[in-house]
Amino acid sequence: MGNRLSKIYTRTGDGGTTGLGNGERVAKDCPRIEAIGAVDELNCAIGRVLAHDLREEIRTCLQEAQHKLFDLGGELSIPGYQAVREEDVTRLEAVLNEFNTQLPPLKEFILPGGGRAAADCHMARAICRRAERRVVSLARDEEVGESVQVYLNRLSDLLFVLCRILARDDGGVEVLWRNPNRANKG
Repeated sequence: MGNRLSKIYTRTGDGGTTGLGNGERVAKDCPRIEAIGAVDELNCAIGRVLAHDLREEIRTCLQEAQHKLFDLGGELSIPGYQAVREEDVTRLEAVLNEFNTQLPPLKEFILPGGGRAAADCHMARAICRRAERRVVSLARDEEVGESVQVYLNRLSDLLFVLCRILARDDGGVEVLWRNPNRANKG
């Protein structure tokens, strides 16, 4: 395979449009590009989590998610193409369940924090939710594979569980939300 990006700038987007994988030109702020952009941001945020010293099982899990997100972005950029399948969601659920068994039950909401890696993972989780919202908006008007939305939903759940694990691994603690109603009942 030759160099795919031999020239970084093409000037074709200078007028506010960009090309989809099928050659179609669309506005850079259309819902499809917004969804692709949010998925790209999510992949970058996961890369930031990976910059920390992590357990190998967490590192592997997040790297696999990055590859799948790249596939997912490709699916979004080629209407009608499918790269994310139900088995990808099932695999993600299995990993999520495995990590979740390592944690005590959650009895309160937690606030973002608990150490640098956990805080970065919370940011990735929030960006994942945004990507999911962008995909939902896109799916209102255009066809989007059902597994795309479900995958992002499960990935945000996995990131939340990883936030909890990373807070513990980093020697930090989960920052529990102080419920003002509970404090007044004591």
